[in-house]
Amino acid sequence: MKVGMNMLLWTGHVTQEHVPTLQALKATGFDGVEIPLFDVTDPGHYRWLAGVLDDIGLERTVVALIPDEAHSPVSPDAAARAAGVDHLRRVIDCTAILGGQVIAGPWFQPLGVFTGERPSEAELDHCAAVHRQVLPLMRAAGIVPALEPLNRFEAHLLNTCEQAVAYAARVGEGGIGVLYDTFHAHIEEKDPIAALQTLHASGNLSHVHISENDRGTPGRGHAKIRESIAVLKTLGYDGWMTIEAFGRGVPELAAATRVWRDFFASPEEVYSEGHALIRSCWDAG
Repeated sequence: MKVGMNMLLWTGHVTQEHVPTLQALKATGFDGVEIPLFDVTDPGHYRWLAGVLDDIGLERTVVALIPDEAHSPVSPDAAARAAGVDHLRRVIDCTAILGGQVIAGPWFQPLGVFTGERPSEAELDHCAAVHRQVLPLMRAAGIVPALEPLNRFEAHLLNTCEQAVAYAARVGEGGIGVLYDTFHAHIEEKDPIAALQTLHASGNLSHVHISENDRGTPGRGHAKIRESIAVLKTLGYDGWMTIEAFGRGVPELAAATRVWRDFFASPEEVYSEGHALIRSCWDAG
């Protein structure tokens, strides 16, 4: 098991100014960081960042999303779906340059865009067709896909582990890895721990986000973080446990995820307490 920290706590685009934070995370004991990969127009930036992370000694995963309706895999517009394929190809290219091991996130629809109805068969089929085009490229690059079901206030296509497992079967072609997030499970699952066990049993679990019920410091809320870690150890999980907490440093993301107030005293509180919690729960399991 490896412990990671999602850089969205600080920024949507990691630059030179974040190097001291990266060094502090390494000193705390993190194995790696999760890099937001929202700007895919400059592959050279990720080549530079790969060198920085190599020098510090941090491995990396990435988090990606669908930027807007003009690139939406669920769109009825074929041109938008084609643009979605192109966007995800650029995500894969930049991830490979960065040396990213996993592409996590809700790269199935734009955040906060709803039809007002449940996901339609057409939407699911359109999305699966897009993913069938890009999944072979991920595998060829040695990158693990980790599609993230979101709560119903952020997305409508995939909200639960059950839906995600069914979607993986729809995609076929080897399926698609699914991310388990303790925050989203806290909202959407009747029994978050049973959902985690079922997801693992399906063979689709590929990544884990440790996130508190208020998006703040892990362990200070009531999401089933301790129970999830204990179950994952029992199940023999050997992937990433990446802390995801949101502040107001990325205004667009704060708006999309409804972060209107501060949930913690400082980022240092989030990552130091979060790292200690994961390690202590794992060691006690």
